[in-house]
Amino acid sequence: MGDTAAVTNKKLPEQQKFQFGPWTISSLKSHIMESEGNHREKYEQELRLPQLPEMVFAENCLKIYHQSGCGIEFNALDALRLVDASTDLIKVAASEEWQNARSECQHIKNVVAPFDWTFTTDYKGTVFEDRPNTLKISPTTERINIENLKKKEPIHFYEDILLFEDELSDNGTSMLSVKVRVMPSCFFILLRFFVRVDQVLIRINDTRFYHEAGTNYMLREFSSKEEKTSNIPQSLHTDPNAVAEHLKLTKEIFEKLEFGPHTL
Repeated sequence: MGDTAAVTNKKLPEQQKFQFGPWTISSLKSHIMESEGNHREKYEQELRLPQLPEMVFAENCLKIYHQSGCGIEFNALDALRLVDASTDLIKVAASEEWQNARSECQHIKNVVAPFDWTFTTDYKGTVFEDRPNTLKISPTTERINIENLKKKEPIHFYEDILLFEDELSDNGTSMLSVKVRVMPSCFFILLRFFVRVDQVLIRINDTRFYHEAGTNYMLREFSSKEEKTSNIPQSLHTDPNAVAEHLKLTKEIFEKLEFGPHTL
């Protein structure tokens, strides 16, 4: 009886699609991956992680497709492929704080194989080409037009998609999400990984994408920031937007993604 009710009450996937010039933007939002089934088997077979995040949204996806036959998508599986499956990076980076904060954490003591249990990933999206030579990625000195994003334009399409989340056994939080906002003059995407390990550190890996209507390229800006929690006001610890201003920049990558036929 209970199982039947659970199946009946399962939320149906939500699909949306929006056309922006030569771009098709599509999103899919569904339920948390179950403890058994095809998705679980696929994740366990393809990932070398001793365990998965508590909440994985295996079907959730944002896809940006260009009519030339290429694009970029965002999904949990590809993001988790970049998690270190053999080294506990938090213990290495902050040994004393880690030992003190984890002293009573039975979950961490029970982990058989060391791995990055914060699920930190520097995932920047999955680029693809349906046809060869339709996508070119190169370093760039061009930057995202922040002033243009500040203009009061109507938002034609907006979506906020959670890819995975974990409470770190009540020792903090780890989550990856992607947001897209489409205005008349441009679209903007923010892929954000946020992790807070209580009494140790807070880290944010942001990847921003920006495309102006009428151009054949997209800018991709990746940044990684972190700071010890002891150096950040307690009131900000649970607010990624507020705490981001208090973190130290450790890495930046600026790229241009050009779409359309290219010659080698």
